[in-house]
Order: sequence, then structure tokens, then C-alpha cells
Amino acid sequence: MKQVISVEKSLLWGHLFSMAFGLAGLLIVLPNPDLIAKLPEIGKTAFAWSLAGGGVVYMLLGMAAVAVYAYRTVGVWHWLGFMIPAVGLSLGSELLGTSTGFPFGHYRYLTGLGYKIAGLVPFTIPLSWFYLGFSAYIIARIGLNQFQVASWVKQATAIVIGSVLLTSWDFVLDPAMSQTAMPFWVWDQPGAFFGMPYQNFAGWFGTGVVYMTVATLIWNIKPLRLRKTDLNLPLVMYLSNFAFAAIMSTAVGIYPPILLGIITGVIPLISLYLKAAKTETIDSLPIQATVNEYPSEKMPIVSVGGKQ
Repeated sequence: MKQVISVEKSLLWGHLFSMAFGLAGLLIVLPNPDLIAKLPEIGKTAFAWSLAGGGVVYMLLGMAAVAVYAYRTVGVWHWLGFMIPAVGLSLGSELLGTSTGFPFGHYRYLTGLGYKIAGLVPFTIPLSWFYLGFSAYIIARIGLNQFQVASWVKQATAIVIGSVLLTSWDFVLDPAMSQTAMPFWVWDQPGAFFGMPYQNFAGWFGTGVVYMTVATLIWNIKPLRLRKTDLNLPLVMYLSNFAFAAIMSTAVGIYPPILLGIITGVIPLISLYLKAAKTETIDSLPIQATVNEYPSEKMPIVSVGGKQ
């Protein structure tokens, strides 16, 4: 288990470093051609690599970090029970969006995010739906467990809040990434929200609700085992990606979406995270300590729902 945690932390640090490296390239090096000319050969090579595949690397590392975290904390069933619907349904939504304009509006992806499935959607995009969606959903779900209401009410609320948190990230990311010096997608249907149609956010929220609902139904088949205080990686994952988007928005002079994202995303997420640390029940059932299959770990595993 220590080796798994070590791998998980390494992937997270790699994700954070690659985002920082990408920001430096997009916001410092790219707008300054003279700086590029002055770089040593290794610097020019690194910059060229960053432009060609930096976006792919940081999303692959983000997906891998959350996948390992999910495997370690909730097990294979619940990890794949979330990841497969998240990737599959978001890909279907993106393919529909880029070919018909529904549900997001008319847009198309450019280069920099990897091989395009069907020539339309970079394969990395559904991965980001998974790792940000899982991070938002798991914090929402555990954070709501201290409320004394029916389990189905808490689960439905977690789906809604998880989808709102996911959409809040997009408030900040989408305008910036389509208006940076090297845009990653363009809107053929400009809208009132800093060049984007409001329909885009309805599409984001709706897609999140659909795949989180499917994942919740799959999770209900088997009891959920979770280390209730082990939510640090999802918190860091969400906040770091939000910060990436906020820095990009600041660089292109777009500020209101950052405030909107903080109000609807960052503040609720941190509040739920703090509530999760205090919760004494999960899904309205008392926490039951089980035998820890990893003796080196001192933190108890809790069982959630279903028969043991």
C-alpha cells in the first residue's frame, strides 16, 4: 500500500508540475519570440515538446493520479463504476457537440490536446471529465453525509452539487482556453458569456448529471468502502486545476468568471471538504470499522451502505 500511495503522490506532483510548465510556456515564452530565440537548445526542445504534447501529459497524469487514488480508496468496482460512465458518456456528449452543436453549442477543437477521436474530440478531453468529476463528486458525497436526511436525497444532492462544481471550473477554463495566444478550441457560435454561449454551461451541467447518476446507480450495487478523511487528493486536484484556469483567464484579461467560479465552485468545495472531515455517518449509516487489509496504514476503513 505504501508503494501505491507513493505512485499516487508522484502522479499528482507530475500533474501539478506539468500544468505549471505549460503555463510558463503559454504565458511567458510563447508571447515573447525574442525569449525563445535566446533559449539554449535544450530549452527550445523543451518548449517545442510542451507546445506539441504538454496538454496531453498533464491530463494523462491527472487521470492516472485520480485513478490510482480511486483504486486505493474505493476499490476497483467503484473506481471503474465511475470512470467508465464518465469517460464514455462525456465522449459521446463531446462527439455530439462537435458534430451537431448539441448540447454545448457549435465549437471545434484545434491542436495541442492529442489524437482526435473520429477527427473531432481529443482523447484527453473525456479523461478530464473523469478526474475533475470524480474529485468534485466524492467530496460532495462525503461532505453531505452529516445531514440527517434519506440516503437517496444525499446521493441526488451530491450529483447536483458535483455537476455544479464541474461546471464552475468550466466557467473559468473555457473562455480562457479559447482566447489564449495558442487556443485549444474555437467557438463557431460566439455567445454573450465572454465569447461563449450560455448553452455550453447547460451542456456541461447536464452531462455531469447524466454520468454521475449512472455512476451512483452502479455504486449502489455494492457497499462503498472509503477512508473518510482521505480526501486531500481530490481537493488538491480540483483547486489546482481551478487555479490553472484562473491564471489563464487573468492572462487574457477575463476576470468575472473567476469570481463566479470561486462563489459557485471553490467555496462550496472547501465547505464540503471541511464538513467531510467532521462527519460521523456515511449514507445515514453508522461508521463501522473493518479489519484493515493494509497493516501499515493506521487510518480505519469505513463501510458505506449495503450488507457487510
